[in-house]
Amino acid sequence: MNNVKNMAIIGAGVAGLALAIFARKQGIKVTLYERGKHFSSIGAGVTLWPNANFVIQQLGLMNKVLKTGGRPSYMRQCNRQGEQQNEFDIAALNAACGFPTVNLLRRDLIQLLADALQPLNATVIFNQALTSQDMPRLQQQFDLVVGADGRMHSPARQYLYGNTIQPTYQGFINIIGLCAMDHDQSIHEYRDNGERFGIVPVTQKEGYWAAAWLCDMDESKTLKSWFDEMHQRFQHWSGKVQHVLENYDPNSVKRLFVHDLDPLPYWHKDNLIIIGDAAHAPLPTSGQGASQALEDAWHLSQLLKQHQPLDSLLSEFYSTRIHKTSSAQHIGRQVAQQIFHQPPSATQTLQGISTEQLSKLYMEGLGSNH
Repeated sequence: MNNVKNMAIIGAGVAGLALAIFARKQGIKVTLYERGKHFSSIGAGVTLWPNANFVIQQLGLMNKVLKTGGRPSYMRQCNRQGEQQNEFDIAALNAACGFPTVNLLRRDLIQLLADALQPLNATVIFNQALTSQDMPRLQQQFDLVVGADGRMHSPARQYLYGNTIQPTYQGFINIIGLCAMDHDQSIHEYRDNGERFGIVPVTQKEGYWAAAWLCDMDESKTLKSWFDEMHQRFQHWSGKVQHVLENYDPNSVKRLFVHDLDPLPYWHKDNLIIIGDAAHAPLPTSGQGASQALEDAWHLSQLLKQHQPLDSLLSEFYSTRIHKTSSAQHIGRQVAQQIFHQPPSATQTLQGISTEQLSKLYMEGLGSNH
């Protein structure tokens, strides 16, 4: 029978922290290993779509998320001149799903999760750069070992697959950062000629942005030269883009060569399982990275309440989740293909997906059905 009383979680990101909260509320002892010196704030911001906020509500954090983040009503797609090409009604999607959409700085989401975990007496160990060789020891020490250790260098995934599975570089760079924003709470996405600039307001004063274009993965180029190239590429784009380029916080800017994963045939071996980006990292163009990480934490915690052998429980977790996470990966690649490889078209945003279809996809599998 399933008898998980003592759990190790590797990685204190969105998936790891959310699972730790759920597990502690169920009375499971939790030891959380984080390779950094403190909770990570990698990434500029996240959009928590309605499916993510279903889980946020289960965590008891809805009011704090609403207070901390911004609530966009529309996603507007424009060309480089700022002429609107398309509009997606986020408020209508929220109504169909029964949950809001919230934009949040990633550091604030991590802080909210960390604050919620703090009184629950989990053991958090920082500066623990584990390797795949550490996994058998953890498997002996704990009833369940969960790798929530990220897309690029997951020791838990490496333990499962050796070097046969590597993240796939999808051919484009993201320069991301934070910036003072105006009062328009719509998400703006500018696309033209294989280049993209996204602007996401969070509060009335601050938001995050991402500039993207096709390039080789050249690690030898300095960060400054990448940032200079960004300014050159987008120097004649519309007013909102110029506002960001002139006002962003230089200390917040990061360069990411964007990778994702192909869908994997399994996520566990014995009492070790991978979740979140370690298991099914999608491209940021899916908009679903944080949302699927939160869903993983909720689904796994629900299954841990059941009295069934651990192996069948972990197999059920995979079969419950694989369709939806693979859909997010596929959508991310589809949207990236539209942005970077297809001529501009006024029907590109969420092409062919109605609000009703999208709400059905986002809310699939969420409810008290475990």
